[in-house]
Amino acid sequence: MILVTEWLDQEGLALLEALPWPSSYEPEGWARPERLGGALPSAEALVVRNATRVTVDLLQQAPHLKVVGRLGVGLDNIDLDACQARRINVVYARGANAISVVEYVLSALLYAFRPWLQWVEETKSGTWHRHRGGREIHGKTLGIVGLGDIGSRVARAARFLGMTVEGYDPHLAPFHALIADNTVSPQASLEDLLAHADAVTLHAPLRPENVHLIDEHALAAMKPGAVLINTARGGLVDEAALVAALQANRLGPVFLDVREHEPPPQPDPLAAFTNVHLTPHLAGLTVESHLRTTSLVLEDVVRVLTGRPPRSPVRWPAH
Repeated sequence: MILVTEWLDQEGLALLEALPWPSSYEPEGWARPERLGGALPSAEALVVRNATRVTVDLLQQAPHLKVVGRLGVGLDNIDLDACQARRINVVYARGANAISVVEYVLSALLYAFRPWLQWVEETKSGTWHRHRGGREIHGKTLGIVGLGDIGSRVARAARFLGMTVEGYDPHLAPFHALIADNTVSPQASLEDLLAHADAVTLHAPLRPENVHLIDEHALAAMKPGAVLINTARGGLVDEAALVAALQANRLGPVFLDVREHEPPPQPDPLAAFTNVHLTPHLAGLTVESHLRTTSLVLEDVVRVLTGRPPRSPVRWPAH
């Protein structure tokens, strides 16, 4: 049986129901784990997004589990060591939502330098301010933290728009294609990148060494008025330090699609700042990416259940 513990859109539900395998759809299962008690013992596959915590305790309730499917790319909510110990396959939607995230980042960048929605409201109210046309992103420096699939795509798109692109990624190979073709100028340290960038976008995974990567010191290293965009994981940013930096008026527009706690506790101190733009973890969620993500993950789940190798597995390190 395939157990799905988070929401699917209508097309995703149709794909699930068309599978040659029984399924159980519990879209609130991530928030109400007690509802999963009856399904986990017979589950051979578990399909989640980012809210379900796939822990040792959960896995112990699913003795027949063969595969965990992640409807997305981040894996920080899945105990990979526990899955490996149980020889449970983990598959994910590698590349399926990258286009959507890149388009979100580009729209945030463009709006940060030319906030035309503000001008719309002013103009509709009868104000006619032609002296505020914003700034071009052409010629500005974009700092990208993390140059995996999405970060690399953002780099190429930004260069096409005329930006200078600098990157920081401690795992970047010295002969990476982005460096070889002069798309990205690699920086030796995060501080070097932050000091140069007019805008910074985060695309690093949330690993223990990256928690609060953007902390008080990192924020102080950024150029005054710089733009900050986070579509990766909320835990990369120390939100208390971000609030302090905003109170000191050190930053320009801030775009947060992800938060340390989702949803954030209310009242949300970041919501009080007019230059902070908050969205509910949807940068990678478009009609098109939903279909790609669900199709890829469900196909891989069925491949595992039928004894075939998955197309997008998490590969365990060799021991």
